[in-house]
Amino acid sequence: MKSYSVINSSVLSVLENISSVDFVPYSDRDSAAENEDLCEDGIEHAHEEFYLMAQYVTGLIIYPILCIIGITGNILALIVLGHKDMATSTNVYLSALAVSDTFKLLNDLMYFMILAVSLSDPLTGQIMMSSVYPYAHYIFNMSVCVTAWLTISVAAERYICVCHASKAKELCTIHRARIICSVVFVFMIILSIPSGFRYRVETVHDVRNNVTCPRVVPTALGTNDAFMIPYSWIQNSLRGIIPVFVLVYMNARIINELRKERVKGKKFSARNRITLMLIVIIFMFLVCITPDAIMSTFFGKGYVEEGYLVKGVREITDSLLAVNSAFNFLLYCSMSQAFRNTFLKIFCPFRGTVKSPERQPIARKETLVEGDVIRANGHLKSGKTTETYL
Repeated sequence: MKSYSVINSSVLSVLENISSVDFVPYSDRDSAAENEDLCEDGIEHAHEEFYLMAQYVTGLIIYPILCIIGITGNILALIVLGHKDMATSTNVYLSALAVSDTFKLLNDLMYFMILAVSLSDPLTGQIMMSSVYPYAHYIFNMSVCVTAWLTISVAAERYICVCHASKAKELCTIHRARIICSVVFVFMIILSIPSGFRYRVETVHDVRNNVTCPRVVPTALGTNDAFMIPYSWIQNSLRGIIPVFVLVYMNARIINELRKERVKGKKFSARNRITLMLIVIIFMFLVCITPDAIMSTFFGKGYVEEGYLVKGVREITDSLLAVNSAFNFLLYCSMSQAFRNTFLKIFCPFRGTVKSPERQPIARKETLVEGDVIRANGHLKSGKTTETYL
């Protein structure tokens, strides 16, 4: 895009110099202008092809795969994390995260269904897309904001447990986690309300095809720059920019503390092994959210108003957000023994006796600080329960 701007400005400069000479025929200047228009049309056509290809690959191939895996996995994760053996503050955050991710994936699944209908009946697909787009735009923004701040909540709890262990017993409780999750959901639902009123559907007549069809256009609120520009900056900052910087800082501090333990020759405790799993979750979120944060910062317009090039890139960045929402369940299964044991206990009750997280040897469970409840061989030792194992 930058190279095209340079070439275009050079062409305009040459044309201006030629037009200042008296003997240059006007027909030559008209021909140059026509060539410039053809060049612009060709680039725009290339951008449109890129957008349509990106929409096809993401909407009709990637989204259905991610949605099936993610929605199924998140439902299973909610069942497992809701089990009495998994009642911890960390798991409260992860359960809320599964709910938010499920909303995001259901929204993406609806997008896939509309695109699938458009292949056989473009007009019906356009009607469906126009009808649901204002609501889908709201759900997308709300769920991404909720996911971002729930991820920050998980990182903050890990930061407290690892870097300020003496305060963990008081601050990292199930009751406090539920309050924080509720506040995040309520605040982001309210914050995203203007997104639901940014677009509306209007009916237009296509003269070329002689049909009447709906299209999505900005509302009066959506075209009010005095409101939308600062609002977009606030929302984009809360959904992408601020979470990226906060998570990078806290992850760096947590990793540094874990590195110190390894340097001292200490073995990782169960708490720190769970912390490593959550670091992977946070790192994956950072990888998936950063492109969207950059796009939202430099291209503050809504999706509808943007050109084909930006729309095509946003198809890719949005699919990365779907990746982040889809694979947490697989991470839990691959990295948490307690999660796998509870999963087998729920879904494979006839498999045999599976050790419960509460009755596992102490090396397999995590407590916030010394003095918490520690169960070894089934006996309660001491303290007040505030476990944070998975």
